[in-house]
This record gives sequence, C-alpha cells and structure tokens, in this order.
Amino acid sequence: MTVHRLASRTRPRSRLLCAGLVALMCWSGPAASQPVGIPSMGSASSAELPPALERTLGDAIMEQGRRDPTYIADPDVSQYLTDMGRRLVANAPGGSGQRITVFGVRDQQINAFALPGGYIGINSGLVVAAQSESELASVVAHEIGHVVQRHIARGMTQRSQSGNVVIAALAAALLAALSGSGDLAMGVAAFGQAAAVDQQLGFSRQAEQEADRAGFEMMRRTGFDPRGMVRMFEQLGNAARLNQGMGGGGYTSTHPLSIQRMSDIQNRVAEAPTAAHRDSDTFWYVRAKLRILQARDSQSQRNALERLRLDANQKSGIEQSAAWYGLAYAAWQKKDLAEAQQALAKAQQGGQTSPEIVGLTVALTQAQGDDAQALALAQSAWERWPDSQGIALARVEAMQKTGRDAQAIEFLKQLSKQWPDVPRLYQLQAQSHERLGQQIEARRTMAIYYERIGALPTAVEQLEQARGMTKDFYVQSELDVQIRTLKERLKSDRELLERFKS
Repeated sequence: MTVHRLASRTRPRSRLLCAGLVALMCWSGPAASQPVGIPSMGSASSAELPPALERTLGDAIMEQGRRDPTYIADPDVSQYLTDMGRRLVANAPGGSGQRITVFGVRDQQINAFALPGGYIGINSGLVVAAQSESELASVVAHEIGHVVQRHIARGMTQRSQSGNVVIAALAAALLAALSGSGDLAMGVAAFGQAAAVDQQLGFSRQAEQEADRAGFEMMRRTGFDPRGMVRMFEQLGNAARLNQGMGGGGYTSTHPLSIQRMSDIQNRVAEAPTAAHRDSDTFWYVRAKLRILQARDSQSQRNALERLRLDANQKSGIEQSAAWYGLAYAAWQKKDLAEAQQALAKAQQGGQTSPEIVGLTVALTQAQGDDAQALALAQSAWERWPDSQGIALARVEAMQKTGRDAQAIEFLKQLSKQWPDVPRLYQLQAQSHERLGQQIEARRTMAIYYERIGALPTAVEQLEQARGMTKDFYVQSELDVQIRTLKERLKSDRELLERFKS
C-alpha cells in the first residue's frame, strides 16, 4: 500500500533535475520485487542500508525538499501529521526506536510515499479524500510499517537489474551537495524523484502484507478504528477502477490492492474487538485547510469552495465549523478580510473554537493592522493551547511585529526545548537576534537551523562567519569546537557515501 507519487514525474521541475538522479529516471528495467531474504552489497553493506546512511539520505532529500513548491510548511498540518505518525510508531509491533517525521505535500492525488530515514510524505489529496481520521491513519500506519520492517532499506541495497543505480545515484548526488555543487544537490530533493526511487523498489506481496499487518496492529493499539483500513482499501480500489487508462490511481498502480490483502485485513477486523474512535477536531480543520491549499488553479479553487459551501450548509457540529473555517482561510488568502471575518464568525457559532480558528483570527487581526490586539489574542490562545505549534508561532510573530524581540528570543528558547526538531524555531530566533544587533548569536542560531534541516556545509559557514566577528578567546574556542564537530560529521558522511557511489 506504499504509494508512489507518479503524478509529480509529469510536472517539470527544472531546478530539481540533476545528472546523478537522471540515471534513476532513465533506467528502463522493470521494478524489482522485494526479495524474501536480505540482500547484500558486498563490502559496502553488511546486510542492508546502514541506518546512518539511510538517515543521511533522508535528511539530504528533505533539506532540498523543503524548498520544493509542493512542500507544505504550515505548522498545523506538519504537527498534526507528525503527531499521528509518532503515536502510531510508538505502538509498532515489537517496539521501534525509529524516528518518524510525516509531512504534507500539495497534490490532489490520493497518494503518499516513504523516504529513507523515517520520512513519510502524505499528499493533501489523501487527507481530503479520507472520510474519517482512522482512514487517514491506516495509510500513515502502513507506510510506517514499511519503515519499521526495513523494507525501504533492504530494497535500496538489493542486487537487481538496476545494478544498485538507486543508491549509487543518490550517493553521488549527495556527495556533490556536500562538496558545494548546488546544481547537483538540487537533484536529491525532488519529491517526484524520491517517488521514482520508491517506485523502483517494487515491494513484494509479502512485504505489502507485512506492512498491512504492522499497520493494523499500530492502529488497533493506538486507538484508531481498524475498519478504517478496510474502508480506505475500498476507496482506493474504486479510485483505481475509475481512473484506469487515464493515468490516475497512483496509489494502486505500483502496489495493487489484491483480494488476498483485502481478505486478510477483513478477517483481522472481524476477529478484533469493536473499536469506537472519535475523530479529533484537528482532523477536520486541517482537512478543510488542505482542501484550499491544494487548489492551485482557478477550476480547482472553485471546486474547493463549492464543496466547503455545501458542507457549511448541510453538515453540523465540528464538520460545519471546519467548512466555515476553510472558507475563511480561502478568503484570507485572497486578502478579502471582510469575508474572512464573516466566515470565521460562522465557524465559531455554537461555541466552536480551536487553535486553528484562533490562529487564523490572529493572522486576520494582524492583516487589519492591529498588532497589539493580535499579540493579546495570541498570548491568551497560548495559555489555552500550550501544545499547539501554530499558536506558538503566531505568538512569536506577534511579539516580533510589536518590537518585542528580546521576549521572542526567550519564548523561542522555551519552544525549542519543547519541540527540538522544529527548525523554524531557530530561524525565527536568529531573526530576532539580528534585529537586536546580536550578530554572532544570530549566526550561531542559524547554524543550528541549517544543521536541523541537514544543510551541514551552510551551518559550518554560519559558524565561521560568527568566529570572524569576535576577538573573545572563549567564544572563539566554543565556535572552534562546534565547527570541528560539524566538519567531522561532514567527513564521516562523505566516507560513508563514497562506499555506495559505485
């Protein structure tokens, strides 16, 4: 059930193509099936892709992938998807220390893909198509199943007709990135090319069934309704039949939903205790936001607005509120502040509220020029929802816009302890340091930002700039240690990649 993002291969991404990855796209052999045993690459691999290299590859893809126009950086979306992924992996059969990061991709296809190193991309179209949170969780859980079962790592190092071109091309492109060749480095990042790598792995029926079963157990243990997996199977099967011959059905085109797989999950559902799962409010608000975010042309935008208006008039409760929120978000994007305010008021009828609604209210208040009121709203919202990244970032922005950069820095330090793997927090902190004239701290913090997103050479540059700005012996010594540590990591990465380049 791993999905391959075939649609992205039809869209030109001129800046994201490179010689290293062109080899992947040009390889014409059939997708190789995942072998039953664990393959060997000889001296380069003791059994499968080493976790260190797998993570290095994943970090490199994401470092550039965050620049991809389809990457969704919205904090509400990112936090919701990643939280779901981490709750599921915490309940993986046999336990798992795997770090999982789930991110959104702006694409209307019902699709998803897994990258090396525990990164999982979920198309906006998949979230919008899901009729319940458990349906969405079934796909996320299945993708995690492939990760924790090491299917991706094994598939990338198997001996096949590709001659290991997958790992060799990725390693070559990443080595170019580490040496400062930006043009080649861009090729590592394209999510479309990452999906092409995913496609070449061609998981076997056995691997797919393993991921199904692992995903089923994760859903059950986490409290989701396992019947959501059956409903999603049915929806994907229907979509594939409707799109036969039309180039659609990307999810099922490379991983057919066999009768055997469907029967296996149906039997497991029948044997499992009945599970009642209440969808979180966040699911509905994020789903409505993604319906707007994925609409990239005028016709798609009209369709999205029509669907939301229909739900606003026909649904009730949280679904109705989410529909009005989606309409408010669309109006705010168009800078129609009056319409956005009216829709937000309707979203809050009946006492409905959420961090998503209040976050948009803060943004709308700022757009109307009342920064002081926006700050007051954000501070009050943070007291109510201290676990919301969207609210936290809205409060930071309100602090910065009202000239409270020193307060923003202290708040950001608190947030970076709460969410150490959110790079944006360090970037915002560096901006406040810069405005306060604290240039050395600004560069040191930006170095952390670049390190977190996998851009180690740029992180080294930031630290070297900081060192050149001070004559303080102790500060220079601290910076020297940081620079040396990062350079040693770079050297280690290069040595690791050289083993797989040819």
